[in-house]
Amino acid sequence: MNLSPAFEKRMQVLLEEEYALFRAALEKPAPVSIRANNKIVYQPSKEQVSWCESGFYLSERPVFTVDPFFHAGVYYVQEASSMFLRQCLKQYFSQAETVLDLCAAPGGKTTLFSQYINENALLVSNEINRSRAYILAENVAKWGNANVVVTNNQPADFKNLPGFFDAMLIDAPCSGEGMFRKNPASIDEWSLTNVENCVVRQRKIIFEVWDTLKTDGILVYSTCTYNRQENDENIKWICEELGAEILRMDIQHFQGILETEAGYRFFPHKIKGEGFFISVLRKTSPTPQKMRKAKKIERKSDDKIKSEVGIKLLEPEKWNLFMENNRLRAVSKARQKEIAIIENNLKCLLSGIYLGDYKNSDFIPSAHSALSKETDLKAVETVEIDYTTAVRYLKKENIQVESDKKGFLLLLYKGVPLGWVKNIGQRCNNLYPQEWRIRMKIEELEEI
Repeated sequence: MNLSPAFEKRMQVLLEEEYALFRAALEKPAPVSIRANNKIVYQPSKEQVSWCESGFYLSERPVFTVDPFFHAGVYYVQEASSMFLRQCLKQYFSQAETVLDLCAAPGGKTTLFSQYINENALLVSNEINRSRAYILAENVAKWGNANVVVTNNQPADFKNLPGFFDAMLIDAPCSGEGMFRKNPASIDEWSLTNVENCVVRQRKIIFEVWDTLKTDGILVYSTCTYNRQENDENIKWICEELGAEILRMDIQHFQGILETEAGYRFFPHKIKGEGFFISVLRKTSPTPQKMRKAKKIERKSDDKIKSEVGIKLLEPEKWNLFMENNRLRAVSKARQKEIAIIENNLKCLLSGIYLGDYKNSDFIPSAHSALSKETDLKAVETVEIDYTTAVRYLKKENIQVESDKKGFLLLLYKGVPLGWVKNIGQRCNNLYPQEWRIRMKIEELEEI
């Protein structure tokens, strides 16, 4: 691995006598880790990530693309160091009702958030880049938690939401020094100028959303880089210029994490993971309180909708059903007001549970409803399929299923929902979303 002399010099200053160990670690293969969903009991290995009970290390990297469980949201492929966010949630997020993940794509931290935050909390998961925002929405839908609103906005767009959030995560775009081993292409992109540009961008992002965080609210700031400018100096700037105090984490049970005045560092020669920095802060400065009022959302009669739809939710009393442009979705009654405010001020790509669409007089169930944890599987017709059929379905090929039932069927692979087909006898109409399909050419299928 050929590193910039300027980068090596900076790391030698940062790590002192440990630099040789760090340099040697960069030449070793990057660990493979995943984080399990709670859709089913799933333990792919015996080696857990110590700071995240749902994180596991794999002995080798399989071809995730041909694993139906991957597409069904049974697990998320996530770098182990970043799973430390779980400890931030456990120690400081128990009371948070409204949470923002500002730079959320592709969705690793958002899916972790949605799994562990307060059951009735609302997570706003934002991505600036439009194409990446759609990938984020796809991963959120596959994970199956309905407590997430996905938005596609610039940080400055949040200015109309002062004091709206109890907590937020800014996983800031950075110089990527911690990912050199995992993503060698980032080595050539590194420069001192790029580091300086990242600092300017990071501070601009933080400044633009600062007023949306309540006084006494929690900010988690993280990067996948090592240098002090993007980490320690940014934390100092937040505390002194914006008004915050650094909070300490209990890490006594986790070996190898380096605690500093500004936060916590992860180095590949000390932990089984990539380079990472994270800090938890409490906002101490006052927050403006003026906020735009939410407009009422017109909706069709719940009773009429319920009589027309073949999808049933596990706890229907928790949801209101809304019809918009022939699209039906369920919105949490507990967070309906907050969701309306978000929808009035931001560009939402996903909000609540997208149940399906009306085409003429027919209701077509959506892939989102198939994968949602809120869908009552006992109330729909299901059929179990084998591995080969599952992969063909995920490639959006024509398939046949062994069922006498006509109409909409929910396909299961080892008991886990994959999506819908419309069985018309000799064949099925494959309803898997075109944009989600497996595009990789597969010569031979071997179950992983």
